[in-house]
Amino acid sequence: MGRVERLWRAGEIPLRDGLYRPDDTGLEVRVDGPGAYHPDAGQPIPFRIGGAFDVARALEEYNTDEADPCFEGPLPDGSGWMSGGGGGMGNIGYLARLDADSSLRWVAVMFHSNPFVGVRYEGTRAVFTNDWGNLLTLDLATPVLR
Repeated sequence: MGRVERLWRAGEIPLRDGLYRPDDTGLEVRVDGPGAYHPDAGQPIPFRIGGAFDVARALEEYNTDEADPCFEGPLPDGSGWMSGGGGGMGNIGYLARLDADSSLRWVAVMFHSNPFVGVRYEGTRAVFTNDWGNLLTLDLATPVLR
């Protein structure tokens, strides 16, 4: 079991932006903070996935924090679960995709997204809402998010 999976099972998330996998691999994640969109609820949150980064180094250089879940529910196709919430500071948000047995498939941590409080589905797309009412849309059929 990798460090990312151990953190997740202990109810913790890394505090560096990234998409983390249980095998301790990760991809850069860039999300523009919601401040540019406040108070206009319903605005999209730009989200970009980049190249690989050194997860072991990131876990050494950055702290971890308790994951504070706001929602968890099954995916419409029954293939697993989605979980979302925040961290100890009000600006941190996370989204996690879990397998049908609730094991971690990936967790995306975003330092400037604010906590995610809900999700709705439009086919393979998941539309997440943060605590300011802004929206982040991910296509869960995208290979990197499967």
